[in-house]
Amino acid sequence: MTNFVEELRWRGLLHDIMPETEEYLLKKSTVGYIGFDPTADSLHIGSLVQIIVLKHFQRAGHQPIALVGGATGMVGDPSGKSKERNLLTEETLQKNIKGVKDQLSRFLDFDITTSNAAILVNNYDWMKDISLIDFVRDTGKHITVNYMMAKDSVKKRLGATSKEGMSFTEFTYQLFQGYDFYHLYQEYNCKLQMGGSDQWGNITTGTELIRRKSQGKAYAITVPLITKADGTKFGKTEGGNVWLDANRTSPYKFYQYWFNSSDEDSEKYIKIFTFLDQETINQLIEKHQEAPHLRLLQKKIGEEVTVMTHGQEAYENVIKATNILFGKSTAGDLKSLDEQTFLDVFDGVPQASISKQDIKNGLDMIGALAAKTGFLKSNGDARRALKEHSISVNKEKVKEHYIITQDDLIANTYVLLQRGKKNYYLLRVT
Repeated sequence: MTNFVEELRWRGLLHDIMPETEEYLLKKSTVGYIGFDPTADSLHIGSLVQIIVLKHFQRAGHQPIALVGGATGMVGDPSGKSKERNLLTEETLQKNIKGVKDQLSRFLDFDITTSNAAILVNNYDWMKDISLIDFVRDTGKHITVNYMMAKDSVKKRLGATSKEGMSFTEFTYQLFQGYDFYHLYQEYNCKLQMGGSDQWGNITTGTELIRRKSQGKAYAITVPLITKADGTKFGKTEGGNVWLDANRTSPYKFYQYWFNSSDEDSEKYIKIFTFLDQETINQLIEKHQEAPHLRLLQKKIGEEVTVMTHGQEAYENVIKATNILFGKSTAGDLKSLDEQTFLDVFDGVPQASISKQDIKNGLDMIGALAAKTGFLKSNGDARRALKEHSISVNKEKVKEHYIITQDDLIANTYVLLQRGKKNYYLLRVT
């Protein structure tokens, strides 16, 4: 059993820790959990931090529980929020829970033949049978209003500068989460809850409930909320969240997020988001600092996280697509891309539509460049460009007599035209 807390510490993943937690974890294999809020049918890379913490926990010899908040998702966590969230319908919640469960099972080892196999639970399974009267009488009486009011998540919402206030629904959230910890303590001998730094108040409510209701001792660890050096929000792009679901964020765009991170952020991310050891990481950082233009850190982070999230084959396709953008490719490489990756690579490139009949009959280069598309200003301009050998079809140079046919189609729909190195144009068959 390795030192889980020390692993978090050197990676910059330790924010708050309850006294005696590290010593307790070194003594025995422990059951610990992290909760995941099913506000969408996919987790995003902000959630990846928590998943990685659970993976480290399991690798250190402990047993992780991933809790999906089917019940608490109906209430809404006020932590870190300036106003109340919209409550989800049960149908939406069930769809989200399934999506989150499927994703978590890709990252953690749930093989029941291993001694510390991960466990997946849904708090709706135990919350659904508890009446309000039972909850108030058996749980609510153990935590005072004074204790709940002292939490930062409550104080911020009830402060003089807050216009929103806080509903009773959100006020009770910490009791619900505290009860989860108590239930897992009773049923699974779960002694540790982990989460983001904004969860400290909710987590310690759980340890207090265990102390008062069972005269037991439980522990808490939080990890820092990841920030970017330039002040923009981690995990966000112009298109919104970076999701773990390939249908929401393609593997290509997922990889590009890491590849485009700054040098300063990359030195932090390589520790947080990969499982490379300390010596390997230090060597990588040193090499990167010697030649930052090679983007060694960004490439390595992109590789490790993309393979972990989407698999080796998806990563190889991403690299193929990346090479296409930088000119290291052939028509065969282009045609091997799926439609979404191809469109991601050439996002924002101007397009023109051509008919299926044009392709069936064979489209001459003058028509493709000017007469039917407007890529170049005139037929004369097209002829000059062809004589200068500056025109490519699907990344391969062509001459004036070249005819575009069905064989040139990428994903059965597109032809990529190019003048020079960076002037691209897409023909779309409709």
